[in-house]
Amino acid sequence: MAKKENIKRLFDNIAPDYDKLNHILSLNIDKGWRKKAVRKIVDCDTPLTVLDVACGTGDFTIEIARKAAKESRIIGIDLSEGMMKVGRKKIEAAGVQAILEYGDSECLSYADNTFDRISVGFGVRNFEHLELGLKEMCRVLKPGGRLVILELSVPSNPIIRWCYKLYFLNILPAIGGIVSGNRGAYEYLPASVLHFPTPDKFIPMMQKAGFGEVIHKAFTFGICRMYIGIK
Repeated sequence: MAKKENIKRLFDNIAPDYDKLNHILSLNIDKGWRKKAVRKIVDCDTPLTVLDVACGTGDFTIEIARKAAKESRIIGIDLSEGMMKVGRKKIEAAGVQAILEYGDSECLSYADNTFDRISVGFGVRNFEHLELGLKEMCRVLKPGGRLVILELSVPSNPIIRWCYKLYFLNILPAIGGIVSGNRGAYEYLPASVLHFPTPDKFIPMMQKAGFGEVIHKAFTFGICRMYIGIK
């Protein structure tokens, strides 16, 4: 896994084109996945305190803020100021109440038991020390609070997996490189998915970090997975 500074530099560099490329390369399927996850985060009519970790350009943060009850407190954190600069403009345009601020998932600057919900949308694979990041999120989550993680995954079906790898390892970097001028970034992104732990390894990691109840659901032939952990 790349060091934090490399991750920060990579996302700062691709921030201006990230949203456009992300939706094109995912064929907009990511929007449906995100809506399903938001329903697991905002599942009540009472105000919630929500932390969106690795918020990037704020897509997840904005959807949570749209659905959350009035008086909710929605905070997005990220290492990349470039990504959050884009995100702040999107929040203003969307007319929702949310703030984006610098934050390191492995050293969260919040007190124990602060948040009702924590979300991570397609960013947990970029944690330099995954176990530490999970423990930190558990620490700042209130007892009974919920962590919802969305992450890209490698399909288990061999035919779908072959097509997926062909697209992910060849076509995606080529298009990403042409549009953004940074092919290396779009080679790192699929590589990070391929190296992320499979569910049989990641679920025990969540449990070890302090989440007593962990469930997992696959979307779109296993291209995306949602993990839910209760503290």
